[in-house]
Amino acid sequence: MMKRFLPVILVLGFLALLIGGCSVGGYNNVVRMDEDVEAAWAQVENQLQRRYDLIPNLVETVKGVAAQEKDVFIGVAEARNQFNQANSVNEKAAAASMLERALGRLIAVREDYPELKSNESFLKLQDQLEGTENRISVERGRYNETARDLNAYIRAIPGRIWASLAGVDKAEYFEVTSEAANEAPDVDFST
Repeated sequence: MMKRFLPVILVLGFLALLIGGCSVGGYNNVVRMDEDVEAAWAQVENQLQRRYDLIPNLVETVKGVAAQEKDVFIGVAEARNQFNQANSVNEKAAAASMLERALGRLIAVREDYPELKSNESFLKLQDQLEGTENRISVERGRYNETARDLNAYIRAIPGRIWASLAGVDKAEYFEVTSEAANEAPDVDFST
C-alpha cells in the first residue's frame, strides 16, 4: 500500500521544494532590487553633497570680488539650507532644483566682474562644479532606472506578493519640478 503512495509523496515533495525555492528566490529578488534602489539613491546624494560642499568655496571666491551681490549670496544660502533640511526623494529633488537656480545666478555674476573671469580659484571651482553637475545627472539617471525596475517588478504578480511580504514600497522617482525646469537659467562656463 505504501508503494502506491510513494510516487505521489515524491511528486508532492518535489512541488513543495519547487514552490519553496521560487518563493525564496522571488523574495530575495525584491529585496535585492530594493537594495539597488537604496544604493543608487546613495550615489545621487553623494554627488549632491559634493555640489553642496563646493558651494561655500565658490561663494567665498565671488564674495571677494563682488561683495555688493548680497541677494545672490542670500539665495545660495537659502537654497543650501533647504537642501540640508530635505528628507524625501521629492524634497531633495526640489531642493536640488532650487540650488541649481541659485548657482546659475551665482555663476552669472561672473559676467559683471571681469576679474572673476581670470581668477584661477574661481575657474577651478567652476570646472569642479561642472563635473559635479554631470555626475549628478548620471547618478540621477541610474537611480531612476533602478527605481523603474523595482516599480515594474512590484506592480506585477508575483513581485507584488514578495514586495508586500518584504515590506518594500514603490520607489519615488527623482524628478525635477516643471517650475524648476522652466526657470533654470543658462549657465555659461566658458572663459
